Amino acid sequence: MQVSGDEALRLKFVVDPLYGDHLRNVVHPERPDRVEAVGRRLRADGVLVDSLAARDASDEELARVHPQAYIELVRREIAAVTEARYLSTGDTLVDASSFRVARRAAGGAIAAAQASAAGKEAVFALVRPPGHHAEPTRGMGFCLFNNVAVAARALQAGFGGRVLVVDFDYHHGNGTEAVAGDGLSYVSTHAYPAYPGTGAWSYRRFDDLIVNAPLPVAGISTEGFVALWQYLLPTVARIARPNLLIVSAGFDYVAGDSVGDLGVDVDAASPLAAVIRDVAVEHCGGSVAYVLEGGYGIAALTRSIAAIAAVSDGAQPNSGTADPSAIPADVSQALHTFLRAQGSF
Repeated sequence: MQVSGDEALRLKFVVDPLYGDHLRNVVHPERPDRVEAVGRRLRADGVLVDSLAARDASDEELARVHPQAYIELVRREIAAVTEARYLSTGDTLVDASSFRVARRAAGGAIAAAQASAAGKEAVFALVRPPGHHAEPTRGMGFCLFNNVAVAARALQAGFGGRVLVVDFDYHHGNGTEAVAGDGLSYVSTHAYPAYPGTGAWSYRRFDDLIVNAPLPVAGISTEGFVALWQYLLPTVARIARPNLLIVSAGFDYVAGDSVGDLGVDVDAASPLAAVIRDVAVEHCGGSVAYVLEGGYGIAALTRSIAAIAAVSDGAQPNSGTADPSAIPADVSQALHTFLRAQGSF
């Protein structure tokens, strides 16, 4: 669907100044500029115009994913912080603000999911810290609470239905996979066996799909990456039958990223957004919530999000179909075998 002029729908953003407080003045790749500098550039370019307020996720909302004992552990350890240190469960650096910010990040993801479901449109949650590595009882990989999983469970609690989480981050969303099931399916491309070393296999959990497409750490061509998603997402969606898409939008797959780098051109965000939009229209009435995960180059983040906005707004036409022969043969064969077996599901 393409619209123009006054009929165009602008991509809405969930933003909050609190997101900049986590790890401020700490040398770390997951830094405040990922939302502050990116937000300023998007506003200056006329991309970030329509914004929605974030809110805190309640303990009840967090507890649909994370046991209360873990929530209390995070609260207690961060309350004792006097200078930045690692959470006891893993490699997540925290400071005195981190609990407040992480609660607001999860709440921002909920706000985006609820707004996208209500408006049958795309909404982008420009939040930090990221979340897809956070397992139910373990914060790790820069993550405290699993923002997309918390948002998915909040939406299901309020409206019911099925959610498909789409994860194109360089790293596998081990935390999201751990939560999948009970109406939540998960599909991911990621470098393997890069951190966190998970995501080698695809399988069913109850009536839901977990589909992993592990890619070589050495990278993949831009054509192959785009072609993979153009094949994979529509196929998975036909089987999973989602009512809402939630995207773990990590842009560290982009060539030159300091933490990831699959060698993929930054312009791949446009055809990725186009296939996500088309699947959302076909299965979800247009409802898709993007939630920021990785991506550590400010210019690449800004360009990628602007491309998603252009596609969502209808200002960017479809960019055509990538050559499926560019998909690595072993990846293609494994996915075809698995998905064919699920065809009657």
